[in-house]
Amino acid sequence: MKRIKTDLLVIGAGSGGLSVASGAAQMGADVVLLEGHRMGGDCLNYGCVPSKALLSAGKVAHGQATAEVFGIANVVPQVDYGAVMEHVADVVAQIAPMDSQTRFEGFGVRVIREYGQFVSPHEVLAGDHLIRARRVVIATGSSPLVPPIPGLDDVPYLTNETLFDLREAPEHLLIIGGGPIGMEMAQAHVRLGCKVTVIEGARALGRDDPELADLVTGRLRDEGVEIAEEALVARVSGRAGAIEVAAQDGRVFSGSHLLVAVGRRANTERLNLTAAGIETTKTGIRVDAGLRSSNSRVYAIGDVAGGLQFTHVAGYHAGVVIRSALFGLPSRATDAHIPRVTYSDPELAQVGLSEAEAREIHGDKLEVVRFDYAHNDRAIAERKTGGFAKVMVVKGRPVGASIVGHQAGELISLWALALANRLKMGQVAAMVAPYPSIGELNKRVAGAYFSPRLFDNQVVKRVVRAVQRWLP
Repeated sequence: MKRIKTDLLVIGAGSGGLSVASGAAQMGADVVLLEGHRMGGDCLNYGCVPSKALLSAGKVAHGQATAEVFGIANVVPQVDYGAVMEHVADVVAQIAPMDSQTRFEGFGVRVIREYGQFVSPHEVLAGDHLIRARRVVIATGSSPLVPPIPGLDDVPYLTNETLFDLREAPEHLLIIGGGPIGMEMAQAHVRLGCKVTVIEGARALGRDDPELADLVTGRLRDEGVEIAEEALVARVSGRAGAIEVAAQDGRVFSGSHLLVAVGRRANTERLNLTAAGIETTKTGIRVDAGLRSSNSRVYAIGDVAGGLQFTHVAGYHAGVVIRSALFGLPSRATDAHIPRVTYSDPELAQVGLSEAEAREIHGDKLEVVRFDYAHNDRAIAERKTGGFAKVMVVKGRPVGASIVGHQAGELISLWALALANRLKMGQVAAMVAPYPSIGELNKRVAGAYFSPRLFDNQVVKRVVRAVQRWLP
């Protein structure tokens, strides 16, 4: 048995764990990093990176099929699904060196390719290594949630961890789950020539503002995706190439392949958390505002902490933990300024409070301002006029922003900045955006907050007339 003492032990080499390990090591801490599977975690290997690469391929195919509006003849795209998936694999391979063991060892991190489990409140066993650390950061992420649907164990099904291994296009892809993953993969596959049916037990994109979600689901339906809502799955049956999903209301959906995309579960089962006195909840490890677990020496970050499950949240958590674990400074995490994006076409992005949430909290104090893509000149030039931005404002400060449309995921960053720094609408309106750009839309929606105050205000009009009489 090899015994190791270290300042910081990081369990999990996904985005959050890698950020903590590299940052701490480069600032002088002695760091050990454990990873029993792939460096880079879910985001690099099964999530963010491959899914966006697949969406990009679908967007190219869709562009060929809908070029007529630009004066270019539409063509039926000739899709080689196997080659598309090789493109996806190549994108992952190009990014992988940034998350590699070699790179992090170059930062001074000791990388051990084993899973870790607690054997006491202060010690973790990883293979033949027994590690005692001053502080431990659990960053083990999450895995696809597979619900206990009758018959599911008897038929072949895909999750995001196996979908990208396909090399032959599904003839008809059934997707259980109408959240962001399900809807993104539905659009990518229908654009690549597959038939697609989404089976959702409630409302598709149900976490999002219905006004925005309806625009996205409407676009997917127009492109050929069948979206069955209020379709709680009762059972699954069939065999490879011939699968049936039966809903509780009697509807039956038939297809060749099945993708299960109903959510995520925190990866805690290997950790033996009881030995460390670490409490859990239904969603993950119980943490306080500083991301400490019930064992004060142990932090949990990212998906395993049971909150928002996004790569950028894990990266944000890393900074919170480094401040506390390395410098002993008070540090708290909040999700008030954390954006989320569904990378469909059009994209759907949200930060802060939605309109419904803001009305419930702020009542009559709330003002909602909006601006349509149809009035943005760059959007008109690119034929991307479907969509709008709306910002929820209380006493001159934004408390939330919702955007659906072209590059919504890029546009939302400005509102995340505004919420993080408590900016006022006037500060956003003072920004000078280049013309013509999609980014100008943010300035225009901020301007929409002031327009009635300036142009529909009789006091302003009287002042202007009075000043004009006095000016030489």
